[in-house]
Amino acid sequence: MAPNPTSPPQARPHGPSFQQLLLLAFLLIAAVLGASALRAVFTLEALMGQSQASAAQAAALNVAAQALNQRGQAMERSARQSLVLNDPLLRQSFDDMAADAQGIVRQLSDAGLPPAQAQQWQAHMQTVHDLLRAPPWQSLENERSVAEEFVALDSLHAAITQSVQELNARQASELQARVDASRRTVMHQLVGAIVLALVLALWLGIWLARPFKRLERAIRRLGENQLEQPVAITGPADVRRVGQQLEWLRLRLVELDADKARFLRHVSHELKTPLAALREGVALLQDGVTGALSEGQKEVTQILHQNTLVLQGEIEALLRFNAAAFEARQLQRRETDLVALLEDLVEAQRLQWQARSLRVEVSGERTVLLLDAEKITSAMGNLLSNAIRFSPEQGTVRMAVSRAPGQVRVDVTDEGPGVAPADRAHVFEPFYRGERQPENAVRGTGIGLSIVQEYIHAHGGRVQVLQMPGDAPRSFFRIELPDVS
Repeated sequence: MAPNPTSPPQARPHGPSFQQLLLLAFLLIAAVLGASALRAVFTLEALMGQSQASAAQAAALNVAAQALNQRGQAMERSARQSLVLNDPLLRQSFDDMAADAQGIVRQLSDAGLPPAQAQQWQAHMQTVHDLLRAPPWQSLENERSVAEEFVALDSLHAAITQSVQELNARQASELQARVDASRRTVMHQLVGAIVLALVLALWLGIWLARPFKRLERAIRRLGENQLEQPVAITGPADVRRVGQQLEWLRLRLVELDADKARFLRHVSHELKTPLAALREGVALLQDGVTGALSEGQKEVTQILHQNTLVLQGEIEALLRFNAAAFEARQLQRRETDLVALLEDLVEAQRLQWQARSLRVEVSGERTVLLLDAEKITSAMGNLLSNAIRFSPEQGTVRMAVSRAPGQVRVDVTDEGPGVAPADRAHVFEPFYRGERQPENAVRGTGIGLSIVQEYIHAHGGRVQVLQMPGDAPRSFFRIELPDVS
């Protein structure tokens, strides 16, 4: 069932609206950038944690290396004194310090101390323990051997300290490498997120703008009275709703246009019948069928006859305008040489302009456009007829074809009185007659320029009346047609 065009559609299309989609697009872009920023923050926090842990470990290793060196000196004193004095307390003190030193060596080994150095330290300590467990009568000789072992341990402790420093330097270098790699990764992620956000913004912008371009084209078609093509807009719910309103408007315009055409046909038909009877009656009176007429009666019948002719001309003009408005929507386009068309038109009206001793000039290069030649000929013919009608005798009418970016112009000028400034806004209205009329000329119907506008608009162009350069009161009409080539 066809929709009722007398009332706008009330159904609301389902789906998200343009506002919701726009908000979703912003949220999507914000989510991409936010996720990248959060990842960068987490990476930075992880690096800071690693840096702090590495610094703490380096400090702990340095402290352990220094403590091991100090324990070595204290253990040497305790070991040598316990051998000389054979004191159990000193021996116990040595064992406690040896146990602490053993723990420090294990800590350093777990942190990356070279196993060979740890094994050497263990071997020296085992030798010291063996010397301390020797019989008392060997104490003096063992004391010298213990001193030699601790001299070796001092050298080993210096090597361990150097190894700890190298280990800390290597860990710092590895951390710096991780920091550099993480910085590059974060930079790549940020650049990728920005590029992705830009691509999303561009894609969403184009996708969301398409329905509005279709709306713009639909509104332009309605404004140009091109009502044949239905308005079908896809996209968000509110945009589709606007499309439905435009489709209702198109149907309403089609209905109103049909009503107007029916009204004009009906009125014209209803007027022509009594008008014909009136003309017949006036003719009978003039022929004296009802009896001889006095001079006054003859004058009255002459006035009646003249006004019936004027009224008949008005009715025929109304029908022509109605037919032109209908035919303007039914173009038969084909390749047409515009200059040749104007030259043929000038030749067809040769009798009219030669009768007034006029010159008609056509200028411009060969210009081929897709046009309905019959309707363009009618439009240009109306402009030429107006120019001939308003031109003074021995004047010149010029029709010039030129190109401009994206369009072709046809300028029609004459040397007549021109269009009054107050008339320029109304000169294309049906049945409008300007204040400046040629002397001793038949009064026009006022639809010629309206037909020009109908046909030019149907071709996607426009016609306008312009001011001549300077103060010359001449007519200057310009037609602009789209140049799709």
